Amino acid sequence: MARRNKIYEGKAKILYEGPEPGTLVQYFKDDATAFNAAKKDVIEGKGVLNNRLSEFFMTGLNNIGVPTHFIKRLNMREQLVRACEIIPLEVIVRNYAAGSLSTRLGIEEGTPLPRPIVEYCYKDDKLGDPLVSEEHIAAFGWASQQDMDDIVSLALRVNDFMSGVMMAVGIRLVDFKIEIGRVYEGDFQRLVVADEISPDSCRLWDLKTGQKLDKDVFRRDLGSLTDAYTEVARRLGIMPEHGQGGAKPTLIN
Repeated sequence: MARRNKIYEGKAKILYEGPEPGTLVQYFKDDATAFNAAKKDVIEGKGVLNNRLSEFFMTGLNNIGVPTHFIKRLNMREQLVRACEIIPLEVIVRNYAAGSLSTRLGIEEGTPLPRPIVEYCYKDDKLGDPLVSEEHIAAFGWASQQDMDDIVSLALRVNDFMSGVMMAVGIRLVDFKIEIGRVYEGDFQRLVVADEISPDSCRLWDLKTGQKLDKDVFRRDLGSLTDAYTEVARRLGIMPEHGQGGAKPTLIN
């Protein structure tokens, strides 16, 4: 079969032209990056795990009425998604202090926040994805005030869903980031959750031990990233409960 036309390649995924107008094929790579790609590696199986985990979360959001770009998984590394115009923002929701928030404000990691905090970063790798305010977003026309209201509503609904799902399997959702896309249907525009939701884009800590089960394992050299992501998949029922005996993880179809 002829290879599809490549539309875009990022640090962790490739987008190809989809089989139907208005669709794309999203391919998950094994590449791992941190510190704005200053640290890089290839982690075998990471793309497969993120594809399955993102499918799990996006399907769950679709099922509760939170619109996403996800249509279906095609195979172990690819999924069919709706083409959308990505708003150039990373939308971050924080439930506990960690990462850059702890650094900026001098708050100890793991401190519960009084309420979920929504932050925005401008998507530009060359600038290091700087933190921006709603004033910047409005002034530069990245999103309207109505868009921002809708984005906050979507982000908090994702947070409610994700927090509940992870708490049920003994994992604390510390924070996460999402991207939002515009889908046009005639003259009508709606906002959808786009890109991916996976341990690459979330901070996930074991409720009892505080063990990190997310990309901080790679950032901070805390062990095997594949083992961490596999543990998340196992708890969510995406992998069988029985031991793997050292064999490569087998995901449930």
